[in-house]
Amino acid sequence: MSKGFHGIYPMLYAFFRADNSLDRFAHRRQVGACIAAGAHGLAVGGLATECNKLSTDEKRQLVEWTIEDAADRVPVSVTVSENTLAGQRSAIDHAHEAGVAWVVMQPPPVRGASIDALVDFFAAVASGFDLPLGIQNAPEYIGIGLDNPAIRTLANRASNIQILKAEGPPPYISGLMRELGGEFTVFNGRNGVELIDNLRAGCAGTIPSVECCDLQVRIYDNWRSGDQQAATAQFRHALP
Repeated sequence: MSKGFHGIYPMLYAFFRADNSLDRFAHRRQVGACIAAGAHGLAVGGLATECNKLSTDEKRQLVEWTIEDAADRVPVSVTVSENTLAGQRSAIDHAHEAGVAWVVMQPPPVRGASIDALVDFFAAVASGFDLPLGIQNAPEYIGIGLDNPAIRTLANRASNIQILKAEGPPPYISGLMRELGGEFTVFNGRNGVELIDNLRAGCAGTIPSVECCDLQVRIYDNWRSGDQQAATAQFRHALP
């Protein structure tokens, strides 16, 4: 069901005009630049999109613009970040109707929520949807998340949850892939700063920000084609 999603999916920014309305022209230029750079997909609605500062209408507008501008050239992933079960289900409905390829669910920012409660929440949100779903597991950034056994429990309860956007350093990603990599399509975030280590561990790709996606695409493409030496050299060249 995850349809082999892979590669570099830059997380799009929300650009604004002087009157604080979303900038349609800037968004179209951003999408075009990412596709021209060879991005394998596009992502929108995540932390880099400043999802916690956007209204529901603004988030949905960005989804619709992204689908329109991508024009079926690359798949689009949408992160939903609403704080309630009903809100997330409504956001997934909208994204699905707009034509996205897959959806990532963020945990609601309820500090102190138990792991069992999060599993129940995600399973209830995912119930009944006929499209690939994932979860963003980013306790360092969001404040709550799931451990590996809970992620497996969730997948057993909701078979449409097949993608994991992890957020962690190489040792965490390596352990995650050893324990769960065969069950999920795993993308890492963290702006792709450990891209080579992520690929070596078996990640399907990464969801970075926009500004370095051209370089990250070249690194990924070389790695996937089997030229790991060229990929590593390009990565080292980009290091500060």
